[in-house]
Amino acid sequence: MVHKGYSHIVIGAGAIGSAAAYWLSEQGAERILVIEQFNLVNTFGSSGDHSRIIRHAYHHENYTKLTPAMFKAWKQVEERSGLTLYTKTGGLDLSASSGPGFTEINGYKRAMDSAGISYEELDIDQIRGRYPQWNLSEDTIGLYQEAGGILDIRKSVSAHTSLAMSNGVDFLARTKATQIDIRDRGVTVRTDRGAFDADHLVVAAASWLGELMPDLGLNFHLALSQEEVGYFTARNLSDYTPDKFPVWIYHGDEVHYGFPVYGEAAIKIARDMRGNFITAEERVYEGSENETRVLSAFLREHLPEAAGPPLMNKTCVYDMPPDRDFVLDTVPGHPHIAVFNGAGHAGKFASLVGQILADLTTGRQIEHDIDAFSLTRPAIVDPAYPSKFRLITEA
Repeated sequence: MVHKGYSHIVIGAGAIGSAAAYWLSEQGAERILVIEQFNLVNTFGSSGDHSRIIRHAYHHENYTKLTPAMFKAWKQVEERSGLTLYTKTGGLDLSASSGPGFTEINGYKRAMDSAGISYEELDIDQIRGRYPQWNLSEDTIGLYQEAGGILDIRKSVSAHTSLAMSNGVDFLARTKATQIDIRDRGVTVRTDRGAFDADHLVVAAASWLGELMPDLGLNFHLALSQEEVGYFTARNLSDYTPDKFPVWIYHGDEVHYGFPVYGEAAIKIARDMRGNFITAEERVYEGSENETRVLSAFLREHLPEAAGPPLMNKTCVYDMPPDRDFVLDTVPGHPHIAVFNGAGHAGKFASLVGQILADLTTGRQIEHDIDAFSLTRPAIVDPAYPSKFRLITEA
């Protein structure tokens, strides 16, 4: 049996899919169906943890120029849902005064300069004066941006889902999309609970996108990396509350990032892009003792008072095209089908991306420049394009 009459189908009810459903309903889409293979607001994707860093400071202006609208979108969702999704802590980027980290921080400055966003450059004495929790070398420099903070990613999924439901959106949980049949003016999504017809389709399947790419006519390489975060106790947690300690990124030979106490009675820390490449079938949902040791060693060196016993760890999967930039576009030749891939760094943009996906599939004018995220760029269409997974713009 084929269920007909939908204007839009959204595949995936995580951070992006739930946002797309909400914004579609706000824009007056007639009848919307969201298909999710797990339970709603689940912890199996990349949006089940408490926190993501939200910031203006980014490695390229393609992203930084979107951040004012990003903050605006979250403010609307907060006002509608009654939830606090954004906690302002300030954002601190750290690196040595030379090397790859210094190049990255210079890229952040150029991106913010281009968008007219203010920031502070800090020397080692200023860093120590503000945040004595850090143990840093004399050649460390800092970049501080006031609006940096925490986005509660799990609450955001709950908010978008609840608001979409209240607007009349249908959610079909525990239902896996197995096939997509594309027509010139519509689409059929086949699932293990029947087939569903719609005029438009939004695909926000995260690391499961690869299973649907052949039906969409896409064949770019989607790399999956199993990532992990750790929560560690501290001798004095009150020294690391959001009013005393910022979100931070340490740009060294590897990139580490972390959070003040939020969601758990612990400090959260992780490496960005540790490069544990897997297939979709190899994903795991429990962390490893080895990664816990790696993260603990960083804390002992740089945040020694936070280097307490591990409380817990959590995993997620980065799903990335070769250039590790977003995919945010309609499928070439099929303007009624929109696809998003977040490349492992999209959580903070989720509501704005949902808004843009709604715009793409309702015929509204796109207010933002998203050309850099197209499905026709070299990283997508050139099978020989070299992979580059560290978020850096060369000097």
